[in-house]
Amino acid sequence: MRILLVASAFNSLTQRVHAELRDRGHLVALELALPDGSLTEAVHRHAPQLVVAPMLRTAIPEEVWSAYTCLVVHPGPVGDRGPSSLDWAIHEGAEDWGVTVLQADADMDAGDVWAAMPCRVPPVAKSDLYRGEIADAALAAVLLAVERFADGTYVPRRQGPTARVRPYLDQGVRRIDWTEDSTRTVLRRLRAADSQPGVLDELLGGEWYLHGGHPEGLLRGRPGELLATRAGAVCRATRDGAVWIPELRARRLPAGPPTFKLPAVLALGDLLPPLPEHTPPVLPDAGDPAWADIRYREDGAVGFLGWSFPGGAMSTDRCRRLLAAYREACTRPTSVLVLGGERDFFSNGIHLNVIEAAADPAAESWANINAIDDLVEAVLTTTDRLVVAAVGGNAAAGGVMLALAADEVWCRSGAVLNPHYRLMGLYGSEYWTHTLPRRVGPAVAERLMEEALPVSAASALRLGLVDRVLDCAPGAFATEAGALAARLASRPATAARITAKKAEQERRETETPLAAVRDRELSRMRRAFDDPAAPYHTLRHAFVTKKRACGTPPHLARFPAARGGPAPFSSS
Repeated sequence: MRILLVASAFNSLTQRVHAELRDRGHLVALELALPDGSLTEAVHRHAPQLVVAPMLRTAIPEEVWSAYTCLVVHPGPVGDRGPSSLDWAIHEGAEDWGVTVLQADADMDAGDVWAAMPCRVPPVAKSDLYRGEIADAALAAVLLAVERFADGTYVPRRQGPTARVRPYLDQGVRRIDWTEDSTRTVLRRLRAADSQPGVLDELLGGEWYLHGGHPEGLLRGRPGELLATRAGAVCRATRDGAVWIPELRARRLPAGPPTFKLPAVLALGDLLPPLPEHTPPVLPDAGDPAWADIRYREDGAVGFLGWSFPGGAMSTDRCRRLLAAYREACTRPTSVLVLGGERDFFSNGIHLNVIEAAADPAAESWANINAIDDLVEAVLTTTDRLVVAAVGGNAAAGGVMLALAADEVWCRSGAVLNPHYRLMGLYGSEYWTHTLPRRVGPAVAERLMEEALPVSAASALRLGLVDRVLDCAPGAFATEAGALAARLASRPATAARITAKKAEQERRETETPLAAVRDRELSRMRRAFDDPAAPYHTLRHAFVTKKRACGTPPHLARFPAARGGPAPFSSS
């Protein structure tokens, strides 16, 4: 079927729907709903058989929904309406929620229901929930709705009279009262605003949006007071405890330049008073109640090195700390080392926001790419144990290549991979010219890089990009990966694999020295970094400041050529 996706942005859910529909043989194109563009004209030009809107902030014009069946994904259960559905669910502490696929009509979120799926609401940040349980439910609902539409016999059901229309959750409701609110309340409000729009607050004489929050077990102080720093985050006292806030974004001044999220310590800069730095140990114990963005634990012969970086972004500092933790983990008496395993982002590569904020973005780009290359090299040259990359969430660019450095890559069924760089105007590094063709072959590697399309976990498995897909809920991935790793460590053949691994690594080094691979890649990267006119700098700035697109990227706006005939379809 020819399916046109209409979205306000090519966000994580839109990417997943795009990839999964292609997996099922549909011809898929995308049009961004932009203020300066004519969505009506674009839809008529595409002449789709069905329109699907995975993430849309504006109404579909009547000229479109009256001419085409338009299925809209609403991140709320049947009867829930409004632009802040998921925010309200977390803000009010809901434990159960859902996703509805409804038909667009004159009233927002009021159309007939084509499919609905329930989901749980674990105590995680909104962005994590959106990419996890919400995305799983949304994908299942979209696939069911598309199947029903294609069948041609299904009659969508009307919504009942008990609709709950809720307003936009504004900053007046999100506001934190540090003298009155408990740590639990503060965390819930921070989680409901992550990663957008953040919670607007006053801090050190300025206005800042607070992004993310983690509980602190021991530190106490005057409510609202800053107590300490750790790994770029600041600790702030509540009425009955304290929370760690990893990121801040300055409020944009009238006619001022756009602002963007940064690690809290970096964002505050010279405004930050002298505070104790609670530096975590090189290899923080996963059982330690103190917050840390890198964690380690052992279970028999298996070590687990996990991390949780906002947005999956790996700055120079984060790469260096993770490399130190990796090296320390490799001194432990384990035969299998699992990397990742967290429920959200695995990695998205270098930290573009930190680079944009640097006094010398070219120099920081160079430092960052070398820091992540050092990490990837350490994984590639580990020969005394098996290394498994457990990709529980999305990964992109250098983050995908970090995973490919491992001996095995295990991926959750809901993860989306973007193994390419060109949309940021970069050639790429992280030894991708060595690892990607080795896994999928030169032709497929070139196609993945040139097409620059998201890849589902199922497609990644078929291509050889990953070795195993775990079909489980986001919260179950770590447990299932742990059980698999334990079985891997217990196999008699594992010791033989480790012995053979060293010989194979030496053979490959003789054929293609890693230093030569790195030099070749970095020479291309350096040219982009050092040239102020290179597209990388313009594209990075637009990405970081969330500059509105001028149009739909051409590689997304085209329907691909049909392969093997059209998917089954009957009109309705």
